[in-house]
Amino acid sequence: MSDRQGRPLDEVTARARIRDAALAEFAERGVKAARLQDIAAAAGVSVGLVQHHYGTKDGLRDACDAYVLARLVERAKDETAEPDPGGLAALYDTSEPMARYLARAMVDGSPAADAFFEGAVRVTEQFLTATWPDRFPAGSARTRDAAAVMSAMHAGTIVLHRHLTCRLGVNVLSAEHAGAIGAAMADVYAAMGDFVRSEAGRRLA
Repeated sequence: MSDRQGRPLDEVTARARIRDAALAEFAERGVKAARLQDIAAAAGVSVGLVQHHYGTKDGLRDACDAYVLARLVERAKDETAEPDPGGLAALYDTSEPMARYLARAMVDGSPAADAFFEGAVRVTEQFLTATWPDRFPAGSARTRDAAAVMSAMHAGTIVLHRHLTCRLGVNVLSAEHAGAIGAAMADVYAAMGDFVRSEAGRRLA
């Protein structure tokens, strides 16, 4: 017998199986609609064992948030990582289940989602200032606003991953197709650069 990730149950601790099952259930149904019974069944344990390890559903959600936050912090401390404007790379450096969890959490609200967005905005501000220091001075309202909007645009592609998967024809959250959104976004940015330099674009600025 194996868990949802195909791992033999006897090779994964019950606590980890419960957490992973909760990540999937919360991502699919949201915290309010998810049931401990379904999480327990997916993890191959009893509801009593879920309650033994995590107490309530809220306690389980807190544990999922802490796990995702730890992975994001780990990524943020990686000095070899490339700049990550918008935060997309941070999501793909976790795992598909965690990306799905964060996508749902950004809609429903959670500390992990808040921390992810704040981190994305902070890194994007640094990227904008380092790349275009005259246009985006450090600490300016212009830089703050641009970073927040850019991060929201990128996060939106994750929140709407089901729709994008349908339109692009590939699972946009899978590691295999991790570059699909970024490639399309880069193409759009390049085209918009041309547009804003046009007469019509200048009228909108």
